[in-house]
Amino acid sequence: MEKHITLPLTEELARSLHCGETVYLTGTVYTSRDAGHKRMCETLARGEALPFDPSDATIYYVGPTPAKPGQVIGSAGPTTSGRMDAYAPAMMKAGARGMIGKGARLPEVVDAMKKYAGVYFGAIGGAGALLAKCIKKSELIAYEDLGAEALRKLYVEEFPVVVIIDSRGNNLYENGRAAYLAAKKTD
Repeated sequence: MEKHITLPLTEELARSLHCGETVYLTGTVYTSRDAGHKRMCETLARGEALPFDPSDATIYYVGPTPAKPGQVIGSAGPTTSGRMDAYAPAMMKAGARGMIGKGARLPEVVDAMKKYAGVYFGAIGGAGALLAKCIKKSELIAYEDLGAEALRKLYVEEFPVVVIIDSRGNNLYENGRAAYLAAKKTD
């Protein structure tokens, strides 16, 4: 099934999404990778406010390349999400709900997704130049010293993702593998 949704990713909207669905996102997405997540979680641990309101936010795990003249942003493909697994539960507890990346997630992250109605979207690795065409605005908002890993606010239109893990913990990596193995047995 294909869905077109407008962010922010409210709890109601998150709960309406199902593992395996193709989704086109339009709205605000924040970028961060491991160094940025570490800083944000340290900020939260000190009881301080983040540089953006994390309520119902979607965070794209990306370190975009510099924009060429006339571009909003350079290549912006997903990075491996596992590097953010240590930080994802704290970010969801703070209000963030959506995550965009690639690769498997730890059980602790899936548990936090079920608790906080989170959704993990997969973006296509290796297609950063194509994904960048869906990014219409880019604004540096914090951690400029981190370069590509700085915190940015993006406005995306029709950004293509797949629901890898839904808010109930259904996991496309597990379900897809099981379906493949079941089909292979009947061959």
